[in-house]
Order: sequence, then C-alpha cells, then structure tokens
Amino acid sequence: MSPTSTSTWSFAWAVRDTFTIARRNLLALVRVPTSLVFAIIQPIMFVVLFRYVFGGAINVPQGVYVNFLIPGILVQTTIFGSVGTAIGLAEDLQRGLIERFRALPMARMAVLGGRTVADVVRNVMVVVVITAVGFAVGFRPTGSVVAYLEAALLMLLFAYCLSWGFAFVGLVAPNSESAQAITFPLIFPMTFASSIFVPVASMPSWLQGFATYQPVSQVATAVRGLMNGVPHGASTWISLAWSIGALVVLAPLAVRRYRRVA
Repeated sequence: MSPTSTSTWSFAWAVRDTFTIARRNLLALVRVPTSLVFAIIQPIMFVVLFRYVFGGAINVPQGVYVNFLIPGILVQTTIFGSVGTAIGLAEDLQRGLIERFRALPMARMAVLGGRTVADVVRNVMVVVVITAVGFAVGFRPTGSVVAYLEAALLMLLFAYCLSWGFAFVGLVAPNSESAQAITFPLIFPMTFASSIFVPVASMPSWLQGFATYQPVSQVATAVRGLMNGVPHGASTWISLAWSIGALVVLAPLAVRRYRRVA
C-alpha cells in the first residue's frame, strides 16, 4: 500500500471514529436529557426577562428591542453550549472513559473531535428552539433567509472554535463541577460586557473600548446585522478572524493536554 493510500485510509478511519464518538455523546444526551433541557430553559428565561422586564427601559438605535435582543441571545446560547465540551470531557476523564477509549483500536483524537462535533449538533438544536421562541415573542428579522443562515453558521463556528478551549479546561479540571466553575469567570465578562443585551454606547466610557472590540461583541454585531439586514461594518470578517485565531491557538493546547492525559 502506498503512503498516499495509507494516509487516506488513516484520515477516513479518524473521521469515522470521530463521528462514532459524536454519536455516542448525542445518544447520551437523549438518554439523559437534563443538560439539553437546561440548555434550552436558560436562554428562554433570558428572552422572557429582557423582553418583558428590562426591554422597555432599553433603547436601541435601530428598530425594536426584540429584534436587537434575539440575535444576541442566540450568540450567548451557542457560547454557553460550548461549555458542555469542558463538562463532558471532565466527566469522561473522571469516570475513566478516556482510559477505556485509549485501549480501543481507534484514532486517539476522535475523543476530542467527537465531543466538539456533538456539542455543535446540540447547539444547532438549541438555536432552532430559541429561534422559534424568538418568533413567539415578536422577533421579526428583516434580513433574507440566506443571511439568517449565514448568521447561524457564523455563531456556530465561533462557538465550535471556543469549544476547543473549553476542551482544554475539561482535561485539566479534576471533575465536572470544577470544569463548570472554571468556565464561568471566563465567559461571564465576555458575554455580559458585550453588545448581546444592550448597545455598547449605553455603557460607561471606560468599558466601551473593551466591549466594542472583544470577540463576542463582534460576533453579536455581525449576527444582528445579518439577521436584521442592517449595516454592520467589517464585523463578519472580524468574527471569522477571531474564530480562526481561537482555533489555531486553542486546538493545539487541547491536543497537547489530551496527549498527556491519554
């Protein structure tokens, strides 16, 4: 067998193993659906809270607040969904499943790849549900269907790239509770000190610089602009750059840590 054929076979083997692990993680989600239910209930609570409690006090520069809010909630939901990578890997490590996978004739990186792919699929399901909830509370995007799908792909890509960083967290944490505790201070300032819920211009001047240029705000601005068909500058390209940069930096960290663990 030629080296090219061997490489092709190895790649196909790795892809097959990755999707096998992803399927295993999704089946576990179906059998123990509490995490999926929580992932859906939490953003619904944010939608109801900001739509009907805080929304009347928040002024937005363009359109109605619900059209400003829902794209931001969708971005926040996918980011929070990527935290599941850390929790899931920490649980697998704690239960000894990583050691069992190591003993099987499978591509070693399928564990990380399968976990991140499964979390993307879960994020897709949650995005569909929250979009439906958004329409129920008055969300009426004015952009095209194609632009809406582009926005969805953009935020899913960003969350997927972040999930590699959370994979590293899950592999260094001693248990799932610690993994969740570690991720909270990482995502809290990025999501709440951003343009997800309120315009950056309404924030104190000392916070506006950070809130404007940090990646979550750029993704939220791009998603909002695409969904509502309004100008959003170079936010789409900046979001893509942040996503690729995060993947380039975070994936090697997770892989290196996984090799040490496994």
